[in-house]
Amino acid sequence: MLIGVPKEIKNNEFRIGMTPGAVREAVHHGHQVLIETNGGLGIGFDDAAYTAAGAKIADRAEDIFAKAEMIIKVKEPQPNECKMLSEGQLLFTYLHLAPDPTQTELLQESGCTAIAYETITDANRGLPLLAPMSEVAGRMAIQVGAVSLQKANGGSGVLLGGVPGTPPAKVMVIGGGVVGTNAARMALGMGADVTILDKYLPRLRYLDDVFGPGLKTQYATMEAEEELALQADIIVGAVLVPGAAAPKLISKAMLSKMKPGSVLVDVAIDQGGCFETSKATTHADPTYIVDNIVHYCVANMPGAVAKTSTFALNNATLPFTIALADKGWKQACADDPHLLAGLNVHAGDITYKAVAEALGKDYKPAEDTL
Repeated sequence: MLIGVPKEIKNNEFRIGMTPGAVREAVHHGHQVLIETNGGLGIGFDDAAYTAAGAKIADRAEDIFAKAEMIIKVKEPQPNECKMLSEGQLLFTYLHLAPDPTQTELLQESGCTAIAYETITDANRGLPLLAPMSEVAGRMAIQVGAVSLQKANGGSGVLLGGVPGTPPAKVMVIGGGVVGTNAARMALGMGADVTILDKYLPRLRYLDDVFGPGLKTQYATMEAEEELALQADIIVGAVLVPGAAAPKLISKAMLSKMKPGSVLVDVAIDQGGCFETSKATTHADPTYIVDNIVHYCVANMPGAVAKTSTFALNNATLPFTIALADKGWKQACADDPHLLAGLNVHAGDITYKAVAEALGKDYKPAEDTL
């Protein structure tokens, strides 16, 4: 199979779909890989590193989209990229379609087959291709939240860990999954007062066992969320409904009751955000203020630490990439129901139920495409 890897074009996105090591594995399996020139510079690899791994270099993204049987990316295709996709072409990347009707419609119009990293599952009901970026984003959420708390950035001027004689910042983490766990780990390590909320009691028990009495856990109810939000210096939104739009957990009405200069870090922004006042921002302009509350809503947080993120992502995606290339998407999905769960769009049809429901579109079960 001819695999194409274009350079990412989203604002301040420095990751790339394949590392040289991943390219070498694909070539070893008998496949060809076409990399856009300078695509790997953001992770420290020039074209020579990719040619040494067996790749060929393309001067333009257009050349890759015109020739490749499978396109591998990191972030969702931008409108001009969607328009370069063709009928029968395979796209393998993050999609986050539920809050994005424009991308969804363009993918439908293209006739391509689009498999989303974020909805592929595993035997433990996890999301193995979302997990590594959730780990990165969860850890980053605390460091960007701490910077946003600085007075010059619109925050309240509270140091996350405090110093002897002054209290630490209060951090509220909504959601005890991968993002929330990693956010709690970082916040505790920096000396903050951390409370994590979740609706799944076994998860709260697990977190209590792992972190001990240093971490406070609370069952997530509206009352608990509101009470903690009024005390919080940083709130990390870490909720996820796989493939679907994120629920809105902090309303605009709540902002006026919160401490001025508090910070909301919305890690769920790729799925539409879990705060009512959230709107996607970029690394170039990451924050905005509503009712004296700082909002950090960067939609590609892991792109800021591109080298770590690209290697972590490739560790998870590579087995699926090789399966798709070796077998073709249809046989690979027939053999692996967890990979089939990643199928979101095929030949104009929406094949992931939560996406269809979120966008009010017709749904065709992924199994029917086989």
